[in-house]
Amino acid sequence: MDISDWRKKIDDLDRKLAALLNERAAAAVEIGRLKRNTSLPIYEPDRECEVIANVQRSSTGPLAERDLGQIYERIMDVMRSIQKHEIVPDSGHTARDAETDSEFKN
Repeated sequence: MDISDWRKKIDDLDRKLAALLNERAAAAVEIGRLKRNTSLPIYEPDRECEVIANVQRSSTGPLAERDLGQIYERIMDVMRSIQKHEIVPDSGHTARDAETDSEFKN
């Protein structure tokens, strides 16, 4: 394969990743609703460690465990922001605003 073939492959993989991330976000929204209805906290560090450990265990490389952990930390930051938005819906903030708003401390 030449570089253009590899780039097409990456484009295809990126579309699949985006679809999976959106599916994950939809699940995070539902979890956010459940947390709101049961007064559970958004930030659950033990669960996040569990998720990272699970992903690292299942990885076959070439990503290093550390790199995979960093990627998942960022994914979970975004998902947590989505959950915050679900629990405190539309007060004029976007999910992105919630991530940096001081009223939304972890």
